[in-house]
Formats: sequence, structure tokens, C-alpha cells
Amino acid sequence: MTLERLDPTDRRLLEEFQRALPLVPRPFDAVAAALDVTEADVLARLARLMESGAVSRVGAVCRPNAAGASTLAAIAAPEDRVEAVAAEIGAEPGVNHSYLREDRVNLWFVATGPDRAHVDATLARIAARTHLPVIDLPLLRAYHIDLGFSLEGDPQKHRVEPAREPAPMRTGDAPLVQALCDGLALTPRPFAALADALGASEAAVIARIAALSADGLLSRVGVIVRHRALGWRANAMVCFAAPEAEVDRMGALLAAEPGVTLCYRRRADAARWPYPLFCMIHATRRDAALAVLARAEARAGLETTPRRILFSLRCFKQRGALVHERTAA
Repeated sequence: MTLERLDPTDRRLLEEFQRALPLVPRPFDAVAAALDVTEADVLARLARLMESGAVSRVGAVCRPNAAGASTLAAIAAPEDRVEAVAAEIGAEPGVNHSYLREDRVNLWFVATGPDRAHVDATLARIAARTHLPVIDLPLLRAYHIDLGFSLEGDPQKHRVEPAREPAPMRTGDAPLVQALCDGLALTPRPFAALADALGASEAAVIARIAALSADGLLSRVGVIVRHRALGWRANAMVCFAAPEAEVDRMGALLAAEPGVTLCYRRRADAARWPYPLFCMIHATRRDAALAVLARAEARAGLETTPRRILFSLRCFKQRGALVHERTAA
């Protein structure tokens, strides 16, 4: 299902509620009131959008390394082994995103887990099973991550929030956060269903989700869309070999450019991936993505900085992060 095939109500549902699911006992009824439709209609629309692949889930996105641990990793897979290596990567429960990109280093994935030891074990198993070295590029600083993405490409909706340290999780938060990462049930009272599963009250669950959002541990709670399924297929990850002393200044400027949807600093691998500054650009056409990149480079003074542009070719896996062992949730 592409953007062009969405009716106006579907568009509003996806545009307005990616990060603003009402934290009330009947959230879908509140969404329905805003859209001037019925609660049953909202639930039916979400179910249809999930079935079509346009929506991944209704739930939460965790701020990286705030709940559990995560890293971006990559493998240079021989062309004749891409499918097999991607299958080994995707088989790991802690891998939540996995993509084929245009580069010799072609398989990129995010490994998540309750702690760094869990992530390290995931990377070690992948390396052992594929007999290929894994490049580990942990996050050092986020300049702009998951803070609202306009399906209409509206530059006015590009906003970069000041960096801040999220509050730590409390004892007992992990099962709740994992359930939100996996997705809420499409029922009139999803927080009540979640509360029953956790042995808590509906009011307590809603209050704790609100607190986790306010504390910065959850970057958003809402409808999680799959951009490629909606036609945003010209998606480029751009990596810059920015000078160490300039990375933070350039990153902040790069993040401020409308059209740059993610921007962050990672620990570079001097031998295999000497690029500490990363950004993502999501677009419907390659020329549009490259135009955003040109503006962003000019804004940040990156025009002559060595960089790699990796357009995504295929999504193998996309789901919520692993912050708590699901079998124990």
C-alpha cells in the first residue's frame, strides 16, 4: 500500500498519531474522536494497515541504549551468500532491523538486548555462524533520532529536541517496555489487556508509560509505520569521515536540515569503517534524497568530507527492540 492509495482518514491516522497515541483507557476512541470516525473504524483501519505491511505495530520506540543496549553492526557478505547470511542475522531474536544496502559492506543490522553482554553474544553468534567478521559501531551520541517523520514531507514538522540523558528504568519496567516494543493489542482497552498480562492495574500501566515518555526513555508511543511499504524507498544512510574534533558541531548542523530523519555519532572502526558521523535520509525518489543530502552537507560544511552513501535495497527484518527476554515477559 503506497501513500497514493491511502484515503484521507488513513493519511491523518498515520500522520498525526505516529507519536501521539492518547494515554487514556480507550486510546483508539480518542483517536476516533479526533478523526471524526468511530472507534471500531479506527481499529479496523489499523488492522488493515498492519495486514498490508504499512504499519508495523501500535506501540513504543525506545531511545537507543536507554532501555537495554543496542549497536549498529555490518557484514560484507559475498553476493552469492547474501540471502543465507541475512537469514542467520534475522534468526537472532535481538536483531530488530536488518537491511541490504548498496556497498561492499552490504548487510546492516541493529542488535539489541537487555544489556551489552547480550548484544556482544548476539554479534559473536552471527560471526561464528556466518564465518564473516562483524563490524560493531555502537552509538556515542544522538543528534536527531525518531522525533517525528512527516509522510507528506512537510519541512515544518522537522524538529530536533535538545539532547538529554533519559532517566534510568526502574525495577520491573523491562516487561512493560518490552510489551510496548512488541505492540499493543488492537482492542478498545489495550492498556487494560497489557495490565492483565503484567499483573498490574490499567491506571498504573498508563501512568508508568506516561512517566517513561516524559523521562525520555520512550522516544514515542504511537503508530509505527513501515516507510518502504508506503513508497519511501529511496532511503540513504550516509556516513562521513568527519574530523574527530568537528563531529559534534557538524552533527548538530546536519541534524537540523529538514529531510534528515536520523543523525548520530558512532564509534568508528578505524580499519574497516572510519566514519563516525551518520545520518539517514528517507525519500520517495533517489534524486530527492540526494538533493536533501546536498543541502545538509552545505549547512554542516561537509561538502569536501569523505563519505559513503548507502541506499537501502531490501528490508529483511523490522520489529521492536529486545530489552527483556520475551519468553520471560
